[in-house]
Amino acid sequence: MPSGSLLELSFVMSIPRPALFLSGEFKRVVDDRYRITLPPELAEPITDKAGDVIIAKERAGCLSLWQAADWQQRVDDGVGLIRQKMQAGRLEQKWGDVQRLGRLLSTRSRTVRLANRSRLVIPEGFREFLDVPCESEVMLVGAAICVEIWNPHAWLELLRQEMPAFGGLFKELSD
Repeated sequence: MPSGSLLELSFVMSIPRPALFLSGEFKRVVDDRYRITLPPELAEPITDKAGDVIIAKERAGCLSLWQAADWQQRVDDGVGLIRQKMQAGRLEQKWGDVQRLGRLLSTRSRTVRLANRSRLVIPEGFREFLDVPCESEVMLVGAAICVEIWNPHAWLELLRQEMPAFGGLFKELSD
């Protein structure tokens, strides 16, 4: 996706400044009802008082879990900016992109409630995107500002691609 695109704009404009920094890697098994149990160190920081989180489609083989209020603020801010641009006539030549964004927003995320504040039922539509059958392993990963649920094959492929750049990325972000 080109830098500055509508999709990038809507989700990057107001990245939350969370106090949390989630990390860790955990194997879990998806049971016969598409449930997984999150470890407390990943579940507690992202769950609100009602037990709600946002589940989002990130990339093929990966779902993410976010604090509901932070996620909704990001979406509201991004959509509000896009609406302003539409009303000002600044997106008339980009209706196709606006429609594409609308389709992606319609299917990208939804609110789910964690049972006992740690057990997630992966919703239909998200199961297919994760591409992991029942009674199979998934990888739960603390990704600093969210929790990611990975198909193990997709996770390993991502690690193979990105791990060589770890040292440089760490230095860049920590300098």
